[in-house]
Parts: sequence; structure tokens; C-alpha cells
Amino acid sequence: METKEFSTKSRVRGDLQARFCEKGRVKFPPTYSTYSMITILGPTASGKTSLAAALAARINSLDAHLSGIPAKGAEIISADSRQVYRGMDIGTGKDLADYTIHGEQIPYHLIDICEPGTKYNLFEYQQDFYDAYQDIQKRGAFPILCGGTGLYIESVLKGYHLSPVPQNPELRESLAHKSLEELTLILKELKAKTGSNMHNRTDVDTAQRAIRAIEIESYNLEHPMPERELPAVDSLIIGVSIDRDARREKISRRLKQRLDEGMVDEIKGLLDRGIPAENLIYYGLEYKFITEYVIGKTSYDEMYRGLEIAIHQFAKRQMTWFRGMERRGFTIHWVDALQPMEKKVETVLELMRS
Repeated sequence: METKEFSTKSRVRGDLQARFCEKGRVKFPPTYSTYSMITILGPTASGKTSLAAALAARINSLDAHLSGIPAKGAEIISADSRQVYRGMDIGTGKDLADYTIHGEQIPYHLIDICEPGTKYNLFEYQQDFYDAYQDIQKRGAFPILCGGTGLYIESVLKGYHLSPVPQNPELRESLAHKSLEELTLILKELKAKTGSNMHNRTDVDTAQRAIRAIEIESYNLEHPMPERELPAVDSLIIGVSIDRDARREKISRRLKQRLDEGMVDEIKGLLDRGIPAENLIYYGLEYKFITEYVIGKTSYDEMYRGLEIAIHQFAKRQMTWFRGMERRGFTIHWVDALQPMEKKVETVLELMRS
């Protein structure tokens, strides 16, 4: 295999083709895949954030070693629907200490960007993701998307063109008796007019979904918005898998640890700031169960048992979503959460070289 010395001129936007070294030299395979991003996903308590940070630190060290200049390195974009809220730290598992590796702070994005009590949504996330993604690339750094909110991850990897679209009862009635094949054809024609891509096959897996997709495309055609194009992102996808029993043990241990660290006091503090209990309950899991305990609806033991069960169920739903992504055409390369960190990082680097 041919080797070439690293040159900063060889760095192109979103391309890691020149960032991997072996004893100070970079290997370029005759043909190789290039990625504009790495995605690290996994269920809660799988250690995905630690892996993302360790990988970013390794990429940074490769940059510094090879170029002899301060590394532009890698930065992490969070894909967690609750870590966007300020002051909701313990309950959402931000674990910000994980972003410091050997004293080096790994830059992160889309954490602590909203006030607690508000309702952040998928449309906002997609826009914020692209702002962060483009900013990272413009500065010559490399983005790593990391999180467990499958819908957020899939929306940016597929490039869903999202906008708030009201229902159109008249249009729905006119389409109600059409076959799925007819609806698919209508949708393809509309997407051609709006410049959208027919890459989201789940748009047409049922007539109901197809009608909603037609409704959205029709609205976008009639009400053009000054929206940016949101292209699909070419990403290497890494999944962190963890054995069910190990996952359950880690979830239970982490729940106790977070309660010991003051998770109840965190939520009491949010309530004391005037955030309505129903707004915190809306966020689910820790904020639902602990808020109900704090306002006297449940006992501590009821809260603890119910929350532990709910987190286990949540982790199972996350894995169901990720397996669904594979059925929808995504290739996820799974690594074992229980492997040593160095082994996991090396596995990801090898996949990036391939």
C-alpha cells in the first residue's frame, strides 16, 4: 500500500482521508470511502459519550502529531433531546466531565442551548444541527454526532426537509381512496417540483404516511419558505452495543449514583424557579417520576422503582429504533461497550480507513 507524508494541503472539508498515521506516516489505500461525519449512537448507559470524546481526542492528537501545528481536530454535536436544556444536568446525564480527556477539553455543541420549561422540537434540532455542522466544517474541524435520540439522528442523516405544516382536510379527502401506488407516484412528482429527494422510503410505507408526505410537499410548493437545503449527511455510523444484563446493571447503578449526586435537589430547584410541574413531567423519565415525588404524588420508593423500570424500557426502545434504522437502509457498525476504550477507538479508526 502506498504511503505519503502528511500535508495540511491534503485536508479537504469534512474529509479524514489524510488524518490517520502509523509511525508518523499516513496510509492512503488505492480506494477509500470518505465521510463528512462520524455518528456514535447507542442506548442509555452504553458509554457512547465517552467513546466520542476519546475518539475526538485521538483525532486531535493525530492532527497535532502529523501537521506540527495546533490541531483543529474534532468536535462533538449532541443528539440528545433533553440535554439541550440548561440546568437539567444530572437528570439528563450530561456528564460534562466526559468531554475532558487528559486535561484537554473536547468542544461540544447543542448542549445547554434552551431554557428549562420550554419545548424544543425536531424541526429546531435539525436547523441547529446544520448550523453547528457547517460551522465546524468551515473551521476545518471534523464533526462527531453522538447521542441516543434516534429520531434526531435519523432526521439529519437522511436530510429530512422539515417545516411546520398544517393539516389540509380537503386534500386528505381527495386522496383518501387512492392506492399506495398512486400516492407514491403523486409524491414523486411533487418532490421533483420542490427539489426534494425521494430518499425517505418510510414516506410511502403506508397510505397514511404517503398522504401526510403529499400534504407536506404540497404545502412547501404553495408556500415556498426561505429555508436552506438540508442535504443528507454521509456519515460512518458506529453503534455501541451492550449486553442486556450488563446494560440493566449499569442503568441501575447509574440511577443510584445520580440520586446520590443530588438529582432530586436539581428538580426541586427547577420547581423553585417557577417552572410548572407539568412542564417538567413533559420531559419524561427522571423529570416525570421525581417531579411527581417532589409534589407529593408518589413516595420515594414508588418513584425509585417506577423510574428504574422506565429507564430499562427506554433503553429497549432505543435499541428497537436503531435496529429499525438498519432495516431502513442504514449500515451501523456495532462495537462492544465492554471492550477497553483503546480497542473501541482503534476499531472506529480502522473503519474510517476502510
